[in-house]
Amino acid sequence: MALKMKVLKRAEFFIAILFLLLPNVFWAQAVDLSNIDEAFSRPVVGQKAALIVVGPSVTEKASLSFVQWGETLYDVLLREYGYLTENIRLLYVSGDEGKLLGERVVGKADIETLKIEIETLSEKLSSGDQVSIFLIGHGTGSGLEAKFNIVGPDITGSYFAELLKSFSKQDLVVVDTTSASYGFARALSNRGRVVVSATRSASEKYDPVFAEYFVRGLENHNADRDKNGRVSFFEVFQYARLNVASHYEDLDRLASEHAGLDDNGDSVFSATLGFDDLDGRLAEIAYVDTSFRNGAPLNSAAQKLQLKIQNLERKIFNLRARKRDLLEDEYWPQMEVLLIELARTTEVFLEKTSLR
Repeated sequence: MALKMKVLKRAEFFIAILFLLLPNVFWAQAVDLSNIDEAFSRPVVGQKAALIVVGPSVTEKASLSFVQWGETLYDVLLREYGYLTENIRLLYVSGDEGKLLGERVVGKADIETLKIEIETLSEKLSSGDQVSIFLIGHGTGSGLEAKFNIVGPDITGSYFAELLKSFSKQDLVVVDTTSASYGFARALSNRGRVVVSATRSASEKYDPVFAEYFVRGLENHNADRDKNGRVSFFEVFQYARLNVASHYEDLDRLASEHAGLDDNGDSVFSATLGFDDLDGRLAEIAYVDTSFRNGAPLNSAAQKLQLKIQNLERKIFNLRARKRDLLEDEYWPQMEVLLIELARTTEVFLEKTSLR
């Protein structure tokens, strides 16, 4: 029985590792990896910060949903992903006069406060540290005029893109969960940056439910599809996208939102991330979590193993991107060596961190 369980565990690892080859295991286009080779490659001991902006709503139902998503997101990052309290910055409407979010709120969701928070984070974080920005609320307009609704003057995607230039030395992820997010998110596209949009068309203007499922994917590591104890933005995007589709199917309604992801800077947001998509490779190694497990920091040995896993994954993704340039008998032997080493290292890591 013990031998059988060991064989099953090893089989489970190799099946999980195959997810790293998806969605492009059978087909890989040549990808220009210049200028992004260093993105999301910092050792896992680096800092990670989150900026959560919860905008206003004219309806009580939507407002309560926004508050709930912002609250849960804050708590999950703090509780399950090892973020420090001072590294989670939550802006909410006019502060928190209604005490709905309590001490989580650090300021108003307006342009001036947003500028201050971005500038402060950029100065606090070191080169290669990671910052994730989550926008929750309403969006309006399309194209260059697409806006995120905040207190006072709404902010356009082009103006927000200017503010994000402050993070030129940090790894950046932006998740726009708002209605009409497509035009706004397109303006944020840049090489070495992961941008997620709840919608993929200017015509998708109804309030999306993407935020709800994105947060659910983070809770309890629900989106961890390869079962390595970590959640990447690729995984949580896929989790949310698939659950949004199921949401509308269960309601027997035509879906009014289709999420997209761009991480190669071409402003084209991919949805299914299938065999011929160029997006998703950077998001696969952009992890939400820090060097924490079960609320406690990893010891030095576990951190070294986690960093080794991260580097092996990066080698796999880069090799996969070069598949078209290599002969089959060149590509697969290299891939086999990397996959076996990754499976073995992951097994040791999970055993040492008691995640299995």
